[in-house]
This record gives sequence, structure tokens and C-alpha cells, in this order.
Amino acid sequence: MIFFFKCLIGNCSVLQEDEFHRLANPTIHDLQEKLDEYGNIVQIDGFDVDYGDEVLTLKLGALGTYVLNKQTPNRQIWLSSPVSGPSRFDWDHNAQAWVYRRTKANLLKLLEIELEQLCGEPINLS
Repeated sequence: MIFFFKCLIGNCSVLQEDEFHRLANPTIHDLQEKLDEYGNIVQIDGFDVDYGDEVLTLKLGALGTYVLNKQTPNRQIWLSSPVSGPSRFDWDHNAQAWVYRRTKANLLKLLEIELEQLCGEPINLS
């Protein structure tokens, strides 16, 4: 009964922990690689990509800082953006993507749009 109640109020996660890590880890590691490459293209003072303790940080100097991390208990990827603020992305089996439930935004597409807006150069993260 407790499990059923938790699902009704939105605290239920359909991903098992090992599946969550299998999906989230490559997403974050691929982002790290692509952001490192992007740093070679854009001319932003203070551009830096760092990954440690399962937290990916993208510093864009005066333009702001992105922080992306896994939230294992919730089976979510959390994003803090200097443009759109905080977001929590769940795995969408149908879309095969990390999606923010409130806005239906795709994590990678959102980052592509925001980074091009901030840095002036397109980036392909998918």
C-alpha cells in the first residue's frame, strides 16, 4: 500500500538503479566529451569543463555556470542552468531521452539551444 501511495504522489521511479546508471552515465560522459570539444571552437574566457564526484560542471566565465548531476534516489538527472534555472530530467522510454516533465524539454536539445544562445556557436549533443 505504501508503494502504491508513493506512486500516486509522484515519487515512484520506474527505473531500477542499475538501469538508471546504465542510462545516465553515458549521457553525462558523452556530454563531457562534446563540451570539451566545444570549448576548442568557442572563444569564451573562463570556459572550463570539469567532472568529479558524479558532477559535471561547465563554466562559461561571465556567462554563467552549468551544473549537471545524477540524483540516484530519484532516478533523475538534475541541471542547474544560468539561462533556464533548475530542472529535473526523467528518462522517457518512448522518447529514449532525458525529459523534464513540467516543460517536456529534452535535456540535450535544451543544452544545444542555450549554449548556442550564450556562446554564439551551434553544438550537436545528440
